[in-house]
Amino acid sequence: MTIIQFLPSPISAFQFIAELDGNNYNCIVTWNVYGQRWYITVANQDGTPVFTLPQIGSPNNYDISLTAGYFTSTMVFRQSLQRYEINP
Repeated sequence: MTIIQFLPSPISAFQFIAELDGNNYNCIVTWNVYGQRWYITVANQDGTPVFTLPQIGSPNNYDISLTAGYFTSTMVFRQSLQRYEINP
């Protein structure tokens, strides 16, 4: 499991690289003023977006995968710890 601490900034995007299904993807987390929430975009290495969706936090006792329907690998945003947990 890879753990990435979420360090939000209101003036710039939070970015990291995640290994999903054996390939590296750029993950970009941005604040949407109109939606009043964080959104995550997962893109190929060439910058082509695979998907964008609201960042949904998981409670400690339940995993909500942000990649469900797109990858077999899971990426969970653990709300209480403000971190991503990635299982490739």
